[in-house]
Amino acid sequence: MTATGPLARQLMAIMGSRLLDPLEILLNDPVTDLRARCEWAALQWADRLLGPEANFAIATIIGALYPGDEAFDPPADWWTTPLGRVVLLRMGFPGREAVSYAVAGAMLGVTRQGVHDLVTRHKLARHPDGGVTVTSVQERIKQRGQRA
Repeated sequence: MTATGPLARQLMAIMGSRLLDPLEILLNDPVTDLRARCEWAALQWADRLLGPEANFAIATIIGALYPGDEAFDPPADWWTTPLGRVVLLRMGFPGREAVSYAVAGAMLGVTRQGVHDLVTRHKLARHPDGGVTVTSVQERIKQRGQRA
């Protein structure tokens, strides 16, 4: 795979578990042709997620792979995955201005206490309604030279 390898692999894993594996079970068929098409699509989507139209691609991927009536709210460790990193750095947390100290910690790879210390030292911005602003988390990651 290309430089988007980890991202494309994660997309393929999600498509496999949410789409292809259930089809394979229900159809009693290995759906090999669909797997090949999904692998190609995962590479294409990974390129889109890293390109200039990233926000549209992110909205499409999240809507398709994480459907539901509830607001998008992945577990904290999701933010450390290739897709989570791309979403965070390109779009932030869709639909939220702030996150809890625990989620901010997961996003930054530090403890909740580490986030508290960063807020105290004005390295992260506290949101008026509580938590930490997503924008300050994004800025901190970019300052540290981390990339999607």
